[in-house]
Amino acid sequence: MISILIAAAAGLLVSILLTPYLIRVFSRQGFGQEIREEGPQGHKSKRGTPTMGGVAIIIAMVVGYFVAHLISSLSGGNGTGGPSASGLLVLFLAVGLGLVGFLDDFIKIRKQRNLGLNKTAKLVGQLVVTIVFAVLALRFPNGEGLTPASESLSYVRDLALITFPSVFFVIFCYIVISGWSNAVNFTDGLDGLAGGTAAMVLATYVVIAFWQTRLSCAVTPQAACYDVRDPLDLAVVAAAATGACVGFLWWNAAPAKIFMGDTGSLALGGLVAGLSMTTRTELLAIVIGGLFMVEMISVVAQIAVFRTTRRRLFRMAPFHHHFELAGWAETTVIIRFWLLSAVCCMFGLGLFYSEQLGLGG
Repeated sequence: MISILIAAAAGLLVSILLTPYLIRVFSRQGFGQEIREEGPQGHKSKRGTPTMGGVAIIIAMVVGYFVAHLISSLSGGNGTGGPSASGLLVLFLAVGLGLVGFLDDFIKIRKQRNLGLNKTAKLVGQLVVTIVFAVLALRFPNGEGLTPASESLSYVRDLALITFPSVFFVIFCYIVISGWSNAVNFTDGLDGLAGGTAAMVLATYVVIAFWQTRLSCAVTPQAACYDVRDPLDLAVVAAAATGACVGFLWWNAAPAKIFMGDTGSLALGGLVAGLSMTTRTELLAIVIGGLFMVEMISVVAQIAVFRTTRRRLFRMAPFHHHFELAGWAETTVIIRFWLLSAVCCMFGLGLFYSEQLGLGG
């Protein structure tokens, strides 16, 4: 538990102190955000606001994770037992996708347009990171034979009836990872919306992973135990990322002084995807990250309806812009969407606990 608190505190401290430094550096370099011309008119005043703030989230998360392990080892090693395969793989996934997002943001800035990497380059970047993650996630078995991820689809634990052959597992990973990274990316359109939502989702995963640690089959074999490799270390990763998001949100909340850009949104999407696979909660994650899912579905639905009927389902997609164009103030949209995200997280935790309670008797 102490390692989780240290990771969250270190992530928060690094993020809240590093972000203003990045604001000054990026402002001097002219790393400003480009704004879509067809978007809400009020957003045009944001043109030039420093972007690529996701760099602070990634650095703070990584520092928070390793500081927690360093302090744990110096105090006698009674914490997580050192960095684990699961924790390092989730960090790799987040940092790898963050690098793809960084290249996307950098091209936008250099070419002064709202489009960075083309679709092919972006998909290839995500594919390379996904393949490495998928291959390694099925390796490194521990003493109980558990690997960081499994070839079975999961809800709160693996569903034995749905198992993917190795090749199809890579395809499945790509669907999950690209889906979550793009869902968070779509949500990142209002000041603090994606950062605040991600902080709630990641905090939920701190609770889930910690609960899995307390009821690990390796420690307390019973009907309701969890076969998850390194759950405590996954809680440390989620805690460090939660602290990083909250620290960044201090500067990113309306009116934002910096945007996370694709650097942050793709990294956070990778975190959610990685945590869902390593904690065996892939289907449950759809509920926990329900707001992200709705934002992505709104874009898909908008495209599908427009191509078939030549009419728009929403005034603008993603979904949050629909309410802005309907006359809602930006802060009203953000706060109400945060509330919806909190409901999704609480409902997801309720489903997680009810499943365990049902098995426990």
